[in-house]
Amino acid sequence: MKADRIGGAAWIAFGLAIFAGAWQMDRYESMGGTLYTAPGLVPGIYGLMMMAMGALIALRRPRGAGDGDDGGALINRRVGLALVLMLAYAIGLVGRVPFGVATAIFVAAFCALFDSDAPPRRRATTAIAAGIGTAVVVVLVFERVFLVRLP
Repeated sequence: MKADRIGGAAWIAFGLAIFAGAWQMDRYESMGGTLYTAPGLVPGIYGLMMMAMGALIALRRPRGAGDGDDGGALINRRVGLALVLMLAYAIGLVGRVPFGVATAIFVAAFCALFDSDAPPRRRATTAIAAGIGTAVVVVLVFERVFLVRLP
């Protein structure tokens, strides 16, 4: 339970930081920009959702949970691994290799590490397919639909 409260508080703080950063982004009002075209809209919504989910984590009480260990250590390891993967993607890959390649590697690694139900060969095949498919879709959508140059 203590791990849930600490983890929930951390997610609330992280969501608040994202929301604050999104709120400070230029809204391009001088160029006719509206609330719905502001670049901080989607990150701001993500920040609000992280705060809400963090509050749910911090305040929930699992069924049958007493004061003992509720599996928080396993959850903390998985969250830690996810954060390491995200930092490796954002700091180590993006900007150093083409964006599509970085995204394919990140998604494939994430799927391979977190899909523990599948047999190893199937997990690897599915992870590689998901990585390549996600990278292709993301690059095409951002470059062709949103006309955004990717790093």
